[in-house]
Amino acid sequence: MEPSRVELRVIAGNLRGRKISCIVSEELRPTPQMVREAMFSILGNAVPERVFFDIFAGTGINGIEALSRGATTAHFIEADGKLSANIGAKLREFGVMQRGLVLKADVYRWAERWFAPSEPVNLFLSPPFIDLTERYAEFLKLIAMLAEKTAAGSVMTVQAEDGFPTEQLPGTDWDVRTYGRNVLAIWVKPYPSETPTPTT
Repeated sequence: MEPSRVELRVIAGNLRGRKISCIVSEELRPTPQMVREAMFSILGNAVPERVFFDIFAGTGINGIEALSRGATTAHFIEADGKLSANIGAKLREFGVMQRGLVLKADVYRWAERWFAPSEPVNLFLSPPFIDLTERYAEFLKLIAMLAEKTAAGSVMTVQAEDGFPTEQLPGTDWDVRTYGRNVLAIWVKPYPSETPTPTT
């Protein structure tokens, strides 16, 4: 993939129209606006008043979009020091620094140590190309680990590429949608079934 500069815009909410410029490369694949718009439309009321985790945050556009749409806080997990610094700079520029937490960390190690909130959250994962190809087995394990840790009612969204083995995603009832070569897979963690009271 040849690097190219793109301009990302916040689509809706109180930060609507704010811009982030970035260079797309093998290591950075920002969510296209059409895909981002579709995702947040699907998530709808699951975004406001919830914590949003932007995992493999890259530009941070998805977490910032969530903040714009009423998420209580957004956690940005990004291993690249320059990218994580840029996210922090944008949070300050947009006046939402107090609602954002930027963590410079390897996602896989972060996930192992992560203690999930007791209430439902949103998790968005959009990894680099290499994680979808050469590391996809490890990536699938990451998804399973996060799914196990989150509270019932949490929503996990994976943005992948055409050809990603969505049938191997852990659990069932993934809502898989395609937008060009982009794939969105969305899963809501079910609430445990109530155990029926024994009768005598």
